[in-house]
Amino acid sequence: MKIQDKILLSVVTVCMIILFVCVGFSKQNSTPKNVYQVYLDGEKLGLIADKEELLNLIDEEQQDIKDTYHVDQVYPPNGFNILEYVTYDENISSANDIYDKIKEKSDFTIEGYLVTITSPATENEEEKVTQISVLDDDIYYEAEHKFITTFVDEEDYNAYITNSQEEITDVGSIIKHMEFEETVTIKQAYISVNDKIFTDADDLTQYLLYGTTEPIQSYIVQKGDTLASIAEASKLNVRELLIANPKYRGENAVLAIGDSLSNGVINPILTLYQEVRVTEDVEQAFTKTTVVDDSMKRGSSKVTQAGVTGLERITQEVRIINGERAQDATVISSVTIRESVDEITAVGPSYSGWVSPSHGDYIETGMSWSWPTLTPYIITTDYEWRWGEFHNALDISGPGFNSPIYAAQDGTVVETNTSCANYGWYGSMCGMSYGNYIIVQHSNNLYTMYAHLTTRLEVSPGDRVTKGQLVGHMGSSGSSTGPHLHFGLSQGSPMQGGKWYNPWSLYR
Repeated sequence: MKIQDKILLSVVTVCMIILFVCVGFSKQNSTPKNVYQVYLDGEKLGLIADKEELLNLIDEEQQDIKDTYHVDQVYPPNGFNILEYVTYDENISSANDIYDKIKEKSDFTIEGYLVTITSPATENEEEKVTQISVLDDDIYYEAEHKFITTFVDEEDYNAYITNSQEEITDVGSIIKHMEFEETVTIKQAYISVNDKIFTDADDLTQYLLYGTTEPIQSYIVQKGDTLASIAEASKLNVRELLIANPKYRGENAVLAIGDSLSNGVINPILTLYQEVRVTEDVEQAFTKTTVVDDSMKRGSSKVTQAGVTGLERITQEVRIINGERAQDATVISSVTIRESVDEITAVGPSYSGWVSPSHGDYIETGMSWSWPTLTPYIITTDYEWRWGEFHNALDISGPGFNSPIYAAQDGTVVETNTSCANYGWYGSMCGMSYGNYIIVQHSNNLYTMYAHLTTRLEVSPGDRVTKGQLVGHMGSSGSSTGPHLHFGLSQGSPMQGGKWYNPWSLYR
């Protein structure tokens, strides 16, 4: 080894010995300390000597939080952690310094409950998770009960949960099954005071119904108002207005001047499904028929037999989703109470009908029309406001998937669509939301539309059809919650700005 290397090695050895001696001397003259390392979301905030001093400081300094929520104690933020150490480190922070860092970086918590509402993933939507903080779990359970009884009469609900529903002897309904689509879990937790914490069941009920804590749109009852007139002005149907105002028990409820009604469109956080067996008397439309009478004046017409609607006592199983019937219905049985009687109109030679709007959305056609589905049937949605938008047709259900659809009048098929699957979903825009459809042009620039069909159409554009001819089959394509026919009437092409009219014009 060279002399220079020997000298360097000696110097390094001496330095190490000196360092070792100094460290040993330092440790001999200091005492190891039990301290606490404070973490927030994994980040070190510093060492403190007394854990309880910091926790007490956090609690004592948050009197406003205690007063607001009427609690006895305030806790550190979520993500806060303290671990005990033994160290010679002299760099110890005060409890006040660490408290200031916590206050600057995060928020404090109180004991409460975290409600997690999980909507299942579907073919078209990802799983959705909503979390709600409540001070006490009783607040959630009370709000959930109020949510349910917004859509279900409380007596009916109590009879269902106590298994004491009476069998249907005449007309009426029985709840067969009821559940939420979502999974709801509730667990005790430390909840952040910076989050919305529900302390009142009514406030939480509003959030579950409308999806917001902002004030809900309301209407003050004026002289002459009815639920029907308020619903129309609010772009709701009466059922929806009653859902938002469960204190009114029916569409003929008496209103008091000055009453305040909620008239906003609900947007529920929860989805309450009911399977219900219903027996009800349902009117069935009569058919309008024309008979040529050569003795009459050319082009004239005269009703010679008044039409009478039929009446069927129908037992059906329906799905009800947040108070609204789904668009399908399964008919279990049907008993005819009153046969329908056709309306017969005698017409002179060369009679081809006419069009004369009578009032509002009704139109007189002077023509004979047949019903487009089998009977018996159920109208699941009328020509009315629905969910804040106007439903400009009749939704006809009951005959079932793949049942025949008939042309309501002679005419020419002008447009069809078969690009959609037989089963769609609510919100699907396939076929402009109509799914598979047929549009038929009739005389006097009238059109009928048959939508949500299966792909199995019996006609093509350009085909001439006659009244009562098979044109397609009932499906659930496009934006649909079950098999039904969307039956529309327009003057002028519906796809080119034509005006929609109430299809009941053809039968009443």
